[in-house]
Amino acid sequence: MVEDLRLDSLEGVGPVTTRKLSDAGVHNVMDLIVRGPVEIADITGMEKDTAEKIVNKARQHLVEGGLIAKDFVSASEIYKHRQSIGKITTGTNCLDTLFDGGVETQALTEVYGEFGCGKTQFAHTMSVMVQKSKEEGGLEGNVLYIDTENTFRPERIVSIAQANEMDPEKVLDRIIVARAYNSAHQTLILEEAGPIIEENNIKLIVADSAVGLFRAEYLGRGTLSNRQQKLNHFVHLLSRIAETYNCAAIATNQVMASPDVFFGDPTRPIGGNVVAHTSTYRIYFKKSGKKRIARMVDSPHHPEEEVIFALGEAGVIDPEEAEKKTTKKTTKKTTKKTEPKVEPAIETPAVETITETPEIETPVETPEIESTVDTESTDSEPLEE
Repeated sequence: MVEDLRLDSLEGVGPVTTRKLSDAGVHNVMDLIVRGPVEIADITGMEKDTAEKIVNKARQHLVEGGLIAKDFVSASEIYKHRQSIGKITTGTNCLDTLFDGGVETQALTEVYGEFGCGKTQFAHTMSVMVQKSKEEGGLEGNVLYIDTENTFRPERIVSIAQANEMDPEKVLDRIIVARAYNSAHQTLILEEAGPIIEENNIKLIVADSAVGLFRAEYLGRGTLSNRQQKLNHFVHLLSRIAETYNCAAIATNQVMASPDVFFGDPTRPIGGNVVAHTSTYRIYFKKSGKKRIARMVDSPHHPEEEVIFALGEAGVIDPEEAEKKTTKKTTKKTTKKTEPKVEPAIETPAVETITETPEIETPVETPEIESTVDTESTDSEPLEE
């Protein structure tokens, strides 16, 4: 399989062209499809016509190998192919209902919401769920986690794995974390991800968050056009990688408050139409007290509906499980409080009875002692005189 994806396996691609493509970060035939002819021409310096011929040959090579679909396909064949697309369970009934079985492969799922709504917790949970067997709702694959905000916590992965009765050490070993320090580095990580995805059986790519670094670096309206172009390149690259390598892609997104909204929710995702049009599925997370609400905002076939979920030790959980845990905690607290109250109630009367008994005896003894002292003192005085 790896031998068929080599660059020199294509007709017309010699050692010089292979070296140019490898230096530019294109390591196999799939990378040619992901990057496209325009980008190939820009990064290698070759003519656009030559780049288009190489990319078309790569596409034909993958079609013959059955890795991508043909140019002209009937709707029935597409329907059969859609039935075999992998889905990753979320571990909850509510979110699985929202996603119609789980997060799909060959698609980009965007999750946006304000801070503390559960975006990162959802990403951590999916990083564990994808490693489960197919019978349990997983894909038996590894994870590529692109961390742009330094929010990845292996301790959280351990607690989620233990809650799902999985080996924490094995789960951690199957997650590859790439820390991005700026927007250019973030894009470079994704451009160099082809060999890593292929060699490590990556079935889930997480970008948390996808827009944070672009938002921090490109400030003001003057840089808006440049920012949107760079962001457009990253999001399209993520979507093409998910489709070409048959893996799921999750991108978390930040929000802003729209000042022109007087009624309703003023929360709007960052990235504008560039991110909105590229995302296959768009989900909005929002807080509602201790619970969370997830709403399907955009989807090719899912209905627009809302579900309620919660956060716990197992990551994202159903609200019924959260209520059960709270009731268990309250019962434990009440039993602990009643036990120390019963013990002093039994001990205190015993102490009082002991202290009261000598008080009853003392008034009987004291007059006898006083009477003897008085008689002796009166008798001794006349004898001395």
